[in-house]
Amino acid sequence: MRNLPRRDFLKTTASGLAAGSLSPAAAQAQSSKRMIGIQVGAISFVDEGVERVLDVFQERAYVNTLFLAVFTYGRGIAGRQVPGHPLPDHGKQEYDLHFHGGNFARVHPQYYKDTGVKPEDTRAPDHGDLDIIATVLPAAKKSGMRVILWAEDVWRRDIPDVDKLTEVDLHGRKSGRVCFNNPYHRNFLLGLVEDYTRSYDIDGIMWCSERTGALCNALARGDPGTVGCFCEYCERKARKQGIINFERVKQGYLALETFLKAARAGSRPVDGYYVTFWRILLRYPEILAWETFWNDSLRETYDALYSKIKSINPKVLSGWHIMHTNSFSPYYRAEQDLQELSKYSDFLKMVMYHNCGGERMARYIAGTRSGAFGDLSHEQMLEFEYRVMNYRERGYDQIPYTGLSSDYVYREAKRAVEGAAGTKTLIWPGIDIDIPTDQSHSKCTPQGTREAVAAAFKAGAPGVILSRKYSEMKLANLSGAGEAIRELGLA
Repeated sequence: MRNLPRRDFLKTTASGLAAGSLSPAAAQAQSSKRMIGIQVGAISFVDEGVERVLDVFQERAYVNTLFLAVFTYGRGIAGRQVPGHPLPDHGKQEYDLHFHGGNFARVHPQYYKDTGVKPEDTRAPDHGDLDIIATVLPAAKKSGMRVILWAEDVWRRDIPDVDKLTEVDLHGRKSGRVCFNNPYHRNFLLGLVEDYTRSYDIDGIMWCSERTGALCNALARGDPGTVGCFCEYCERKARKQGIINFERVKQGYLALETFLKAARAGSRPVDGYYVTFWRILLRYPEILAWETFWNDSLRETYDALYSKIKSINPKVLSGWHIMHTNSFSPYYRAEQDLQELSKYSDFLKMVMYHNCGGERMARYIAGTRSGAFGDLSHEQMLEFEYRVMNYRERGYDQIPYTGLSSDYVYREAKRAVEGAAGTKTLIWPGIDIDIPTDQSHSKCTPQGTREAVAAAFKAGAPGVILSRKYSEMKLANLSGAGEAIRELGLA
């Protein structure tokens, strides 16, 4: 692919993306170009230089929007390549084995009230006093690129007082997950988005919570006793609503735990796994009610963050990352009502990772089958998934080595666009570029990336987000995305 100089790229997009000329939403609406985003963490700019990274993005993939990782303790969106996986052909050729994470921007304590943890204690120590937003934002604006900040609810257990924010599992133990009904956590999140919105001239914020409710977790997780949340704040909220009997909820999940542990040990009930599972649900409908309660709490968090951001600056876009489980679990998909989410979403990043999707689907099948679906073989379980999720890929023994196809991306993107039809919410598919897979499993290629990006746009998506993070992407595969964009006439 012939790379365009950045000055030529800017001429083609200046009408819709010139900094300050239009609001982000108006700029996208008036531009003939689509949103081309890429997820990137601080380490890439530290290792390679801000101007160089921006040049690579625009020359190889016509990127016009940065999704800048600013708050996380996880390696999924920050840090270099995950140790043990091949390093890409750019950046420092070594692993950051002492990655810590946290807030990669300057913390302004005045915006954080009654948060349980001190906001200063969340400051990422990885790059000294570097404020990655202040460092990247001016150069990105100068280049005509929008900046959307990206945060997620992945925390470390060694942050002082973090236990004040966390969930409690079925047996009263503190977990590593934060609780949406915990006022300390809610106050921290509101403070975080207020800090970002007031302190920087950003174009948007995307928040990510890659978690599911207690039922989905129990069905897929090895130890169903670790599900949550059953903390005092969840109990208090449930009692105040007066709809759910909290004691019955716990009794139901204890019965579910007993069943799933026996099933995973190979003990088949007299009436089979699926019938017995439904017998528990019929006896304890509170199990389903608690799953809805948890998801309602997540959506209330979305709504609160959206309202806070819009109250400060209505032009700042607000949206959410909808995780890959949406392609595997019919239960999780049922909980992602796009018409409901559109009420407090300018955009949704819908994960449609094609290459690692095969490996992940196989793992989901293996985990879910070892319980309620133990009556089925792996192939029968996968056939069920394909039929109810409305796509068709290869067999259980093949998909870890082949990944999923561009047809999967097309079908998922089309479904999401149609699901949000009639709303203001933009659907931006997340496209896999070199997300780590097991050593012998499918790997990304330039052609596969090109086909996946093209499929998303052909399905009607108004943009794509190249994922998970630049620090694990090979340059040739990034160029594959640019080739699709150029061939579609979007560059």
